[in-house]
Amino acid sequence: MIEITPWHWAGFVVCVLFFIALDLGAFSRQPGPRSFVQALAWSTLWLLLAFLFALALNHWRGRGEATQFVTGYLIELSLSMDNILVIALIFAAFKVPLALQSPALIWGIFGALTMRGIMIGVGAELIEHFSWVLYIFGIFLVFTGVKMAFSRAAEVKPEKHFLVRWVRKFYPVSDHFEGTRFLTWVNQQRALTPLALVVLLVESSDLIFALDSVPAVFSVTRDAFIVFTSNVFAILGLRSLYFMLAGALDYFRYLKFGLSLVLIFVGVKMLLEPHGREAQWFQCSISNATSLLVIATILGLAMTCSVVSTRRERMRAR
Repeated sequence: MIEITPWHWAGFVVCVLFFIALDLGAFSRQPGPRSFVQALAWSTLWLLLAFLFALALNHWRGRGEATQFVTGYLIELSLSMDNILVIALIFAAFKVPLALQSPALIWGIFGALTMRGIMIGVGAELIEHFSWVLYIFGIFLVFTGVKMAFSRAAEVKPEKHFLVRWVRKFYPVSDHFEGTRFLTWVNQQRALTPLALVVLLVESSDLIFALDSVPAVFSVTRDAFIVFTSNVFAILGLRSLYFMLAGALDYFRYLKFGLSLVLIFVGVKMLLEPHGREAQWFQCSISNATSLLVIATILGLAMTCSVVSTRRERMRAR
């Protein structure tokens, strides 16, 4: 097994920046996915790169860490799908033109990467010095999973959203989009464009999902490198995944319930495992291979039930 050094972190970040530039069209005239076919191709590419990275981990760090990465990546990818639903509601509420949805997602991705990096660093330090924090993470995940199971899809109402109302107290907001600009002039005063509010809400949703996803991956591994890389690979595919799935959200109606079961499972897993002094008298853990199988089964059943239910409704409508 090779030791993970700062050079590996730096090399991974450089590769990530290269592929982000590639995705944003830095080497072509057309930035990012513009159609379902292009979005599917990019989503396939991100998935392929993630599993190639897993194979590299298997070769250099062993099967255990490769399994941890795949499990964490699957958790993050599934939670990203729920995040896509929220982003679609935000875009619909603000009536964001299709041409501006991609720039908004780009800012969301950069914000998500920054927030995840900070949260993973803080979480790793807390776990290193206070192992009992993992019990708090476990309780939080179980609570979040139960809450998600009984919650309904919330409608985004810009005029009532607390962030929008808070921003409007300090800064005027124009009524019209002006390309990719965040600032404009209204009555000879500097004002925000609606796109600035959209990006703010997208970033806030990313932060909320990070509060669930980062502790969830810590239930699989305590290795900050594995946690970070699994998060990054899931976030990198968020934009192409949105353009691929935004028009087919009806096929994910039971995904939220499946995700709630996943969060409850990983929360219980974290609570059952011994941390700190409790390890001397309490021994109960679920292997990562078993976790991967359980999570994949839950998500597979949720997706299958969603597709079957949606197809039956559409056949009856005919």
